Amino acid sequence: MSTPLESKSTIEEIRARFDADVERFSNLETGQQAIPDAALILDLVARGSTLHLRPGSTVLDIGCGAGNFTLRVLGETAGLHCHLADLSAPMLDRAHLRVRQTGRAASITAHQGDFRNLNFPSGTFDAILAGAVLHHLRDDEDWRRAFAQLHRWLKPGGRLYVSDLVCFALPDVQAVMWARYGDYLTSLGGEAYREKVFSYMDKEDSPRPLQFQVDLLTASGFTHWDVLHRNSVFACYVAVK
Repeated sequence: MSTPLESKSTIEEIRARFDADVERFSNLETGQQAIPDAALILDLVARGSTLHLRPGSTVLDIGCGAGNFTLRVLGETAGLHCHLADLSAPMLDRAHLRVRQTGRAASITAHQGDFRNLNFPSGTFDAILAGAVLHHLRDDEDWRRAFAQLHRWLKPGGRLYVSDLVCFALPDVQAVMWARYGDYLTSLGGEAYREKVFSYMDKEDSPRPLQFQVDLLTASGFTHWDVLHRNSVFACYVAVK
C-alpha cells in the first residue's frame, strides 16, 4: 500500500465504484473471488452466529454490499430483525431485495451512508457483521472511534464478526505475503486482473495488522475474541461484548 492516507480515495469515489458493481457482488462466485475462502468465511460466521442468535434477534450488517453476509446468517437463523448499511444506494437496494425475497427476516431496515455517521442507541444489536469494510478506515484514531462505536451499539453478550483484508507488521513478511496474494490473483484472471485489484486496493484501502485489531478490541471493552480463519492477507474473527 504505497498511497499515503491523505491521498486515498474519498468516500464519494468508493461509493461510485460500488454503485457500478452491483451485479458482480450479487453473486458469491464472482463478487468475492478476490478473497480466498470467501464461501468458507461466510459459512463459519453463519454457523457461529447460531450459537447466540435466536428468532427476534437484531443484526446490523455494515458495508453490507449486496447482502451476502446477512443472507447466509438468515439461512441458519430465521426471524431476525435485519439492519443493512452501505455507502452505495444501488447496492443497498439489491441487498434489501434479496433479503426480502428469502421471506426469513422479521424486519428489514436500510441505512444508506457511511456507518461511522450512523446513530443507534447503546445496546441495540445482538450481532454486527463487518465484511470487507473496516479496511476503508484511515488513521489510527479513525479505527479507535469505529471500534468504540461498534462496541457501544452491541448488547452485553453481543458479538462482532469481522472478515477483512489485513496486513503484516513485519515489512519483509508483508512483502512475501503480498507477492503470494498477487500470484493468487494472477491464477484467477491473469496479470491484468492482478494489477486491477492491486490498483484499487492501493488507492482505497488502509488495512491494519491482525494484532493491531485484536489489541483495539480489548482497548474498546470487548471481553473475548477468537480468530475463526486466516488465509493469506485476509482474516476473520469474532469478538464478544
